[in-house]
Amino acid sequence: MQIERFDIEGPLLLTPQVFGDGRGFFFESWNQRRFAEALGVPVEQAPVFHQDNHSRSSRGVLRGLHYQLDPEPQAKLVRCVAGEVFDVAVDLRRSSISFGQWVGARLSAENHSQLWVPVGFAHGFLTLSDSAEVLYKASGFWNKGCERSLRWDDPSLAIAWPLQELNGTEPLLADKDGAAPSLAEALAAAEVFP
Repeated sequence: MQIERFDIEGPLLLTPQVFGDGRGFFFESWNQRRFAEALGVPVEQAPVFHQDNHSRSSRGVLRGLHYQLDPEPQAKLVRCVAGEVFDVAVDLRRSSISFGQWVGARLSAENHSQLWVPVGFAHGFLTLSDSAEVLYKASGFWNKGCERSLRWDDPSLAIAWPLQELNGTEPLLADKDGAAPSLAEALAAAEVFP
């Protein structure tokens, strides 16, 4: 497995070794031992996943930026199994030197890459293909009372979404994402991580 680290501590881009021939391909999409090695922790200290999620989105759908606070925070291991998305993680750890900064990666059915989004980060993605299916493992159960959204186009975040690939159309948002607070508002409401 190839491991790409970002300037921000925590997120990782993981790309498996793919074995392919004229019949198709094979790769390990999940291996707890290799994942623990990528994180640099013993297997018994690696995050335990409690839930698998699967979403399908049309071109231009932007989901996020989502996160869950205590007592049910979620880390996510995200991959795209059909189509292509631009996947983003935003550091919401108030004590972090990279608070408010983001990382992004293209995840697709072609590259098989996965983005590790640790606890303390908001997550979202923009669908770049006609449709895309995204699977992600979550370390905590979904909890409506802990769930929060952050404004996807907050100027203070300056996320470089590849909007030019939508050919002039605006991203399609859920109502809750369109009404999400800015980072400054989330910070003022103490809805970030320590």
